[in-house]
Amino acid sequence: MSAEIDWKPVRDLAQRVLEDGEPLELTEGTRALLLRTAQEVGISQPDAEDALRSVTTASTLLEEAVRRIDDGADRLDDARLTMYDLRGEGDVEGACQQMRDVLAVEVVPLYREQAEKTLRKLSELAEVAATGRVSANLPDRDQLAVLERRIQQGHALELSDDLRAILRRTAPTAGIDNAETEEALASPEGAEALMRMILSRFREAKKRLTRAMFRMTSLRDAGDLEGARQQMRDVLAVEVVPRFRQAAEEQLRGLDSPPPEP
Repeated sequence: MSAEIDWKPVRDLAQRVLEDGEPLELTEGTRALLLRTAQEVGISQPDAEDALRSVTTASTLLEEAVRRIDDGADRLDDARLTMYDLRGEGDVEGACQQMRDVLAVEVVPLYREQAEKTLRKLSELAEVAATGRVSANLPDRDQLAVLERRIQQGHALELSDDLRAILRRTAPTAGIDNAETEEALASPEGAEALMRMILSRFREAKKRLTRAMFRMTSLRDAGDLEGARQQMRDVLAVEVVPRFRQAAEEQLRGLDSPPPEP
């Protein structure tokens, strides 16, 4: 369904009619657009056809359709942001609840479809939380976060070959060398410590870069380019996670580039 949906025409119509004050003309094309959009946002065909009997009710239909599009998008975006944070902390149940809350009120089929798809993915992660067994079909760090939380809840870590493979893959992405990784994988206790280090480094790196970028932007906008550059230099002085080092280096290069010509 999502591949067929294009809401730009109805948004453009709403801009002209609802915001710019242009009269709504119920041409054949406009009727077809409103009927199609009504179906896409969960308004029944009989209700839509009834609304198209007059310009006044058709305008109300247009307003309601665009409201559902915008409100649903905001609702799903907010739920996803919270879901990502909860998933990153290993709280799969809390992450799932965000999508259930969307589904409890959402009427737009496209948004329901997206929430249901996300919930199905999270359900696979919930299986990892319940059993402690990792899957080849799920993101590595999401699974590590779930296992970390599972350990905090009193469960023992099952140091399987699949988990060893995940830790070997993710350790370099956190700036941990092969020798340190192999030493840690010699015991379940070492593997737990390695897993915590990987997750901690990513969480701290994300916070560090986010704070530095906020300060950098403020200084840059105030005209203090040297101060803005120093924010990224400070990150690079301590950062060991390659992904976040690269992001800081890119920001620094951007500050050193000449401004675009007016």
